[in-house]
Amino acid sequence: MLDENNGQLGIMNLNDAKAYAYERGLDLVLIAPTAVPPVARAMDYGKYRYEADKKEKEAKKKQQVVEVKEVQLSCRIDTHDFETKANRAIKFLQDGNKVRVSLRFKGREIAHQELGREMLERFQEAVSEFGTVDKKPVLDGKQLTMFIAPVKNTAK
Repeated sequence: MLDENNGQLGIMNLNDAKAYAYERGLDLVLIAPTAVPPVARAMDYGKYRYEADKKEKEAKKKQQVVEVKEVQLSCRIDTHDFETKANRAIKFLQDGNKVRVSLRFKGREIAHQELGREMLERFQEAVSEFGTVDKKPVLDGKQLTMFIAPVKNTAK
């Protein structure tokens, strides 16, 4: 049994522990039920829940939500359009978001998948300074998809 200041009170039977907590206007909370003997603590449970919720909210504020943004390419994309798409992906990566690069094959382009893979490799090289490949290119139907994750900034 632990008191309200985490001080050891030793092994007590259940009725003595309840009486101890009741005398001080506290709740008896089971901390480690699987331990032998089980560990209980006398505390104000409402205050404990309030503090725990407060810590959880604070942790949520600090946590960064990672979104997945998408950039779509085609096999016959022109160089300027390609550069524009690469710059857009770089901006997404700098914001800390993941980027899904999808290349859709139209018509009979599916017969030349190597052109699509070369395009994705070129795209990967264009954004390599800001992101690394999280998931290699995968063909799903008529679409080749690759995921790029942002590079962690160690120098802040």
